Formats: sequence, C-alpha cells, structure tokens
Amino acid sequence: MMLLSDSVKYIKGVGPKKAEALGKLGINTVYDLLTYYPRTYEDQSVVTPIAELRPGEQVAVLGTIMNLQEKQGGRRGLSILTAMIGDGTGFLSVTWFNQKFLKNKLKPGKRLFVTGKASYAYGGRGQFAMSRLHSFEVLEPEEEVESLCGILPVYPATEKLNQKFFRKIMSTLLQEDLPQMELPELIPAGISRHCQLLPRREALAAIHFPENLSELKDARNRLAFEELYLIQCGLMLLKKKGKQEGKGIRHLSNSRQVKSLGESLPFQLTADQQKAWRDICKDMESPLPMRRLVQGDVGSGKTVIAMLALVKTVENGFQGAMMAPTEILAEQHYEGFVKQLAPLGIKVGFLSGSLTKKKREEMHAAIAAGEYDIVVGTHALIQEEVAFARLGLVVTDEQHRFGIDQRAALEKKGALTPDVLVMTATPIPRTMTLTVYGDLDVSLIKQLPPGRQPIRTFVRQPDRRELIYRYVRTQLEEGRQAYVVCPMIEGSEDSDLPSAEEVYDELRYGIFYGLSCGLVHGRMKAAEKEQVMQDFYDNKVKLLVSTTVIEVGVNVPNASMMVIEHADRFGLAQLHQLRGRIGRGPYKSYCILVSEGKTENARERLKIMESTTDGFQLAEEDLRLRGPGQFFGRRQHGLPDLKIADVLGDMDILLKAREAAAATLENREDMDFVLPVLAAQYREQFARITEL
Repeated sequence: MMLLSDSVKYIKGVGPKKAEALGKLGINTVYDLLTYYPRTYEDQSVVTPIAELRPGEQVAVLGTIMNLQEKQGGRRGLSILTAMIGDGTGFLSVTWFNQKFLKNKLKPGKRLFVTGKASYAYGGRGQFAMSRLHSFEVLEPEEEVESLCGILPVYPATEKLNQKFFRKIMSTLLQEDLPQMELPELIPAGISRHCQLLPRREALAAIHFPENLSELKDARNRLAFEELYLIQCGLMLLKKKGKQEGKGIRHLSNSRQVKSLGESLPFQLTADQQKAWRDICKDMESPLPMRRLVQGDVGSGKTVIAMLALVKTVENGFQGAMMAPTEILAEQHYEGFVKQLAPLGIKVGFLSGSLTKKKREEMHAAIAAGEYDIVVGTHALIQEEVAFARLGLVVTDEQHRFGIDQRAALEKKGALTPDVLVMTATPIPRTMTLTVYGDLDVSLIKQLPPGRQPIRTFVRQPDRRELIYRYVRTQLEEGRQAYVVCPMIEGSEDSDLPSAEEVYDELRYGIFYGLSCGLVHGRMKAAEKEQVMQDFYDNKVKLLVSTTVIEVGVNVPNASMMVIEHADRFGLAQLHQLRGRIGRGPYKSYCILVSEGKTENARERLKIMESTTDGFQLAEEDLRLRGPGQFFGRRQHGLPDLKIADVLGDMDILLKAREAAAATLENREDMDFVLPVLAAQYREQFARITEL
C-alpha cells in the first residue's frame, strides 16, 4: 500500500527522471502531488465543429494538421509557429510564440485537440483562429478524443511536464492508489458535519477530476475551508499562547515622561493616532502581554506612536527595543529618537552588524547592564549574545520583512514576557490581515498628519522620457533630489526592459551630466549599498537610480521627484510603497509612471495610481486585479502560502473557518484532534505552540 510520504517516483508513469523534474516544482511526495491543485479547468465536454465556431466563445476543437509555418518577427527574432488544422467543416489556425521545440511534435497529418477562445482570422470572416490558446494535445493514432473530454484540470506545467503527463499520473494516483491509501481527516468530525463539508478523500478526488461543476464547487469549498481553518487554529493558538505564557507586564498609566514627550511634539496627534495610542495604553496596562499590530499608510505617523510606547515602558522601569529591517532605517529611527528623547533624560543605543567587534561587545555589555533605556537596531538585536536587563516592550518596524520566528526571537530576550508592538506601512486588505496577522490585535492609522504634501501622480508614455527628465533636472538644480526606479538590475537578452545599470549610465553621462548620481540594487554588497543610501540621505547624491530596494524605510524629506520606468511591471501596493519615498518634506512632489500600458489591466492599474493616494484602497484594488497569489510570500511572514484558498474570493469561507477555529479552542476534544494535525502539516510555521 502506498503512503502519503512515499516518493512520487513510485507512482506509475513517473520514474526517477520525471520525479527529479517534479521536485523542481516542489512535488517530492505522494502528498505533494495529491495537493498540487489545478490552477483552472476546461469544460471540454463538447467538441465543436469549426463551421459552428462563434467569436469570443471558449471551445474545444479536434482537427488534422494540414500545414505548419514558421516565421520570425520583432527585432529580437521572435519565433512564430502556426498550424492550420481542418475537420472537414472548416479551417482553424493555431499559433505558438517562441516554442520552436514544437516543430518536432506538430507534423502535418497528426490530429490536434485544442481548447481556447475562437476569433475570426486576420483578413477575413471565413476562417477562424484560436486567439487565446489554453491547451493542446497531439493525439496518438489509436487515441480516442473521449479521453480528453469532460471537465479537465489545468495544472501549472512546464515544457518537460505537460498537461497530458499531469492528467495521466493524477488519474493513476486517484484511481489505483488513493482508494487503498490511508488518508486521515484534518478537520474534527463535528465541524465537518456542522459546516456540511465533503469527506476529504472525496474532495481530493473531485478537485482533480470533477464529474460536474457542482461537485467541483463542493470539493473546492471543502479544501479551501480546511486550509484556512488550520491556519486560523495555528494563529489563534499563537495568540492565546502569547497571552498565557510567562508572566506579563502590567504598566502603570502615563506619567511625567510620556506627557512631556506628548507636549514636546511639534504637531497634534490625528484622531487615528490617538485611537491607536489608547489601544496600546489599554494593552500595556493590562497584566496580559500585548500583541498589537499598528497598520498605517506611508507617512501616517506610526513611529511617534512607537516612541510614546517605548517611553511608557522606560518610565515603568523597563527597557525597550525597536528592530528595523535595514541599517539605514534603523539609523534614521535612532537619530530621531535621540533628538526627541535625550532632553527627557532617556538614553538611546544603536546596535547593528556593521559595528566593529569591539563596539558590539561594548554594546552587548551595556544593554545587559541596563545602561540603555531604548535600543534601536537591525537583526543584530536577535543574536544569541544579546541580553537585556529588563525588557518591557519589543517594537518591530515593517513587520512584513520579518517572519514570526524572528519576532519571537526578540520577544524571548526578556525575563518576563514583554509587550509586543508590530508596525507595517504596507496597507493590507482586511482579508489578508485576518490571514497574515491573525495572531495579533490590529489598530489602523489611515489619516495623514497635517502638513504632508500631497503627491501628484502622472502616467506618461515612453516617448515623453526626455521631457520628463528635463523637468527632473530643473528640480535638482533648484535644490531638490529625485529617485529613478527600474524593474531590473541588469540587461537581459530575453527582455527589452531598460535595466537600472543601463539607465544609470544613460542618465549620468547624458541629461544629468555634471550632477551627482548614485546607483543601488539588491546585488550590491551591504556596505556599498548603505554608503550610497547615506550619501543620498546627506544630499551628496542628487539623483538615485534604484531597483525596489528603496521601497521601504528611506526617509529623505528633500526628495520631491520620482520616475518609475516600466511602471506596469510593478503591483499597485509596490508602486504605492515606492511613491511613499517622496512627499515627506515641505516641497511639492511628483511621481511619474512611465509605461506603454499595452494591456487593459495595466492601464487600469496605473489609472488608479493617478486617481488616489489611499494605500488601503490601492491594496484592495491590487488584490482584485492581480489575485492573491503570493501577495505575501512565506519568506516574509512565516506562514504557508495558500495552495487553494483565495483570500479575496473566499472571504465567506475565511470567516466561517475563523469562527470554527475559535470554537475549536474552546473544545478540549477538538483541540486534541487538531494539535497533531498542525504538528504534521505546519510544524515549521507554528513551532512556538509547545504542545506540538
């Protein structure tokens, strides 16, 4: 009997070589293959004669290849392969781009089964073309077309592992192996009954080869619920454990230093800031450990809230720690804290990996001795040799750059269980917040402080580049600074996109000749990158050409211009983060999105950027237009990527799963069932739940 943990090479039709190719897709075991869900489906239950095709319809067509033509197109030698197929009622042309290897497979006389969207061929209404080819199969002489009909799965495939291969081995697995395989349920029986869910074995079979659309819907609902339910159970257990483990710190109500800091601020807190601060005070004054996320748009004033919270813990006799993802962001926080808090008698320290060994050791000793009230730093704060005398509050900035385990490592630096405040400037739709930050309470800051300059955004065609950069030069000559952002680091034969290196050379030797220009990208050594960023921060560099490494944390009030090349290559949330680097000073600021906008989707996304600066609205639109995909990758937030659930389309399932998870935590029997499941499924993500 085959086991879920067995290698895929033992499945009939796979073998060692195919198993190696599957491994590159993350499919190593039988379970991996079973949960390698289709990305979509094709209703191929009816084969349509070519003469009955209608433009715009999704169809399945069976024909014989009459002839095959290959030609080159475009300045980079685009390969275009076109097959003309006939079925006795008419002719249909099918085209492939840059797939020369198909010439050996597509021979005149062979039968071809294709699915996709039909359209009239260019130049006449009598002939059809497959304008959007979804899939195709070359039939063997003895192969019946019925084997390709029905509601068929479409898997994420590769050149070596095509749809035919996936459908064949998946069919073998489901028909020959799954019936005898031990397949435990992952959801307590009571919850399955209450939510009217399909049995797991039935759902897994139907998700790959459904009999009809109704069965497919039921199977998908079951598996999406299962995925979201288990993640919510894990997050809620983390939250519960965080509030129960160790002894929390009960801070006293605000006193002299907190009030002095509030009075010294050169502005009034916005209503959103005040509400977030009240939430934090309530949490910190509770005997249970605080676990709170402050989610605010770029420039909304989250840092001042963090500063108030850190002063509150210092005033209560504790130390505070603030961790930032980059050294330059940590330094900016440090400098701001020193300027604001030194007059209050609060001593602020700085710790990063770039300090000399001697300086680091001195800092470690001083932190352990309690000589610093607040320590600001990078990942260096979570190194094993760092120990705090009496840690009361942990703040992590730009939380999406840290995983759950990194956050936990800093929390463990306290003898007591410190309060935790998490900040992110990345607007996240509510659907994603429930999934990514389900172990935290959430405060939103949507209002921008008064005095912030609105950023005017314009979308322009590439033929306007010279005029755009002339205007940027006039701004630099008036004393301002500017960013130019590119989607690629260096040039590629496979891409027409200008790289950051190419644009940097073009601009510094061209229209910006005589002005100081800098270049930063992710492949530079950390010290080199930090130096360029520091020079820009110090106004020694006037024009900074960059990739998205400047997306987070760079605060240069003098920068008032940003040009984003090929802006259609970025998501809305990312464009918004980039745009947030300007408009941070008293100067009028402009963001120019350079794009040809070839697709309707690209034009729509960039039009939204022109019309709003509301990061939360943009995040919702981004999720709607692009789909959830890896909106947050596992590397960033420490949670598993969703295999089947769609947090945008499955909000109703998510809320039901969350309700069921909450009920599970109150039911000892269900908890005893779920804990081993979490241990088996998500041990890496939820390792902090000690019962696992």
